[in-house]
Amino acid sequence: MISRTLGPEFGGSIGTLFFLANVVGCAMAITGCAEGIIENFGPGGYFSGKEGIIPEGPMWKFLYCSIINTLMLLVCLIGAAMFAKTSVIILGIVCVCLISTYVSFLAKGETLVQKPAENTLMNTTEFSYTGLSIETLKENLFSNYSQDYSSGGKMVDFATTFGVLFAGVTGIMAGANMSGELKNPSKSIPSGTLSAVAFTFACYILLSILMAFTTPGLLLRNNYLFLMPVNLWPPFTAIGILTATFSTGLSNLIGSSRILEALAKDQVFGRLLKIIVKGTYKGNPVAAVVTSWVLVECILLIGSLNAIAQVNSVLFMLSYLATNLACLGIELTGAPNFRPLFTYFTWHTCLFGLIGTSIMMFVINPIYAFSSIILCLILIIALHLFSPASQGTQWGSISQALMFHQVRKYLLMLDSRKDHVKFWRPQMLLLVSSPRSCCPLIDFVNDMKKGGLYIIGHVKVGNFEETEGENDPSIQENKKWLSFLDHMKVKAFAEVTVAKTIREGIQHLIRLSGIGAMKPNTIIMGFYDSELSKDFFECNTSQFKTEKFNEGEKKWFPVRDGSAEKVLEDKEYVAIICDTLRMKKNICICRHFQKLDKTFISKSNHIKYIDVWPINVFDPKNGDPFDTVSLFMMQLACIINMLPKWKRLQLRIFLCDVSNESVVGNFDINVPQMEVFSKLQLETQLNKLRINAEIHEINEWSRNQDFTRHSPILKQFTDTTEINEETLSDEHINRSKLYMQR
Repeated sequence: MISRTLGPEFGGSIGTLFFLANVVGCAMAITGCAEGIIENFGPGGYFSGKEGIIPEGPMWKFLYCSIINTLMLLVCLIGAAMFAKTSVIILGIVCVCLISTYVSFLAKGETLVQKPAENTLMNTTEFSYTGLSIETLKENLFSNYSQDYSSGGKMVDFATTFGVLFAGVTGIMAGANMSGELKNPSKSIPSGTLSAVAFTFACYILLSILMAFTTPGLLLRNNYLFLMPVNLWPPFTAIGILTATFSTGLSNLIGSSRILEALAKDQVFGRLLKIIVKGTYKGNPVAAVVTSWVLVECILLIGSLNAIAQVNSVLFMLSYLATNLACLGIELTGAPNFRPLFTYFTWHTCLFGLIGTSIMMFVINPIYAFSSIILCLILIIALHLFSPASQGTQWGSISQALMFHQVRKYLLMLDSRKDHVKFWRPQMLLLVSSPRSCCPLIDFVNDMKKGGLYIIGHVKVGNFEETEGENDPSIQENKKWLSFLDHMKVKAFAEVTVAKTIREGIQHLIRLSGIGAMKPNTIIMGFYDSELSKDFFECNTSQFKTEKFNEGEKKWFPVRDGSAEKVLEDKEYVAIICDTLRMKKNICICRHFQKLDKTFISKSNHIKYIDVWPINVFDPKNGDPFDTVSLFMMQLACIINMLPKWKRLQLRIFLCDVSNESVVGNFDINVPQMEVFSKLQLETQLNKLRINAEIHEINEWSRNQDFTRHSPILKQFTDTTEINEETLSDEHINRSKLYMQR
């Protein structure tokens, strides 16, 4: 239940601790049963006299516990039907014994009760039992904690008492543990659990009231089995103790085996529990039962009933805490499909249960509580990282519902009218025809987004009206793109649209991609040229090589071969750029990214550069390196330079057209002075913007007013020919560049 609400990580970790809680609970019940046998049939026992029928001692006690544990194992191995029949018989016996105890409290008068042999803290050999008495009730109304004679004189407090008593009500989860064995679990578990809680509560309250009226505190603290000598027929008490503890241990043993079986079936721990799944005979998880039995034997070595009870209570508390958390979380998300049948369910009850269990965990034992929470967190992290269940399950995790709830709330709070330049970040829309041919570019843009929105857009040319009666072709296409993003390991969204033309589809993507204030502000396109596309999924030298998208008759994301004509014409390409600018978006034109090798950049010891040419191609006369266009290019270059793989590259800014009046103003200075002034102003501005860059002056730029005639100068610094690392010089290294123009 928790796995399918909070996710496999939480469910697996809580389920593991709940399994351990049942194991510990079983050991506690067995220890109590063995103590009852020793008290009645051991030396000084009620039915055996001073010599005793059975020997007493730590190892003998462990032997008796092991025998009881083995009897429980045999019942569980026979199956759930045998367990049910045994439980019904035990319930009848316990009810008869309980009624005899109530009657004895009312009928029994004043008497003396012997001190148990193991109580070495008191010199008195007898304690008085008063029967019904107002004076006894007044004495018992207030706390009076003392030493625990069964644990060597350890001081008892409220936490210890609560921990022992709470262990007596943990059986309410027995029905949930065996949900797989029930014909109608959705009806049987709530009705059975609530009726069991109500019945047990009534029995305990009545028992406590009668004890307070009849039994002095001194007797209560120094003889834990005083109910036997004050019973009208003492064997009833002995039989009741033995059958009740045996039943509790039996339900915990079979419950723990079913929890372990569920963990194995869900593959929470992968192949580690594979033997549990295989070790099933006619629906009975034999291997899980035997494993639980072995662990119970290990817990029995602790010996002390009170110590075991506290561990048991803390683990059960943690399980109940997780159950309340699961219900509270899914209620707060407002999930429309969460419709509990329980009439009185509200988030208030969940919150009350969550707070109550959290507090009582630490009240019982802070060390155990901290240890169990730390163990739970370790399990959550380990299962999230290594468990196959957390990666391949489709159970539905509450984390998704919570994230949706919070993301929607914060998106509504994110107001685009409150944008400020200090917090500007690029929100990219990369337009892709076939991802096979542009893997390096997709990876590069992922580096450049700097925590911003990253969308990969694709236009599928077609007429939606012609596909009437068929599914939208973009639905199936979206699944392929999501698989592609997983393969590329990029933090991006995929948007696929169907349109009659590429231009129309790109208009849709630019307008409608994103949501609220999180919409693309920068559109990235490939350069329109005649170069053949490279298939990075099949190239042996590519880090993106995979066979995943090459299976079947038709490859995913086919690449245009050399004989096929381009789908996009040059006029339409230019029109798309114009449309983007009219929509007030930045645009980046990318070229030669098929030659980008990030591994070479990070490993090479030679100096490499990120070059920025602050040139406004739409206004060649404007040589201001600090206009909007130039600042945008510097911003992208700085973002790239922040990342670990690109930090080793040095930023270079080329100062062009130093004679431009927009740069030097109306100062009366000659050309050489202009050059010095322009460089000084650029250095000052870069310092203000905290941009660490090397400045290169291009004096030849001002001699040519036609931008298209500057190709020789550009080629000098941006040569993209194939070069070997050995032949690189310090002056001309890594000339592959990204041309970023608006």
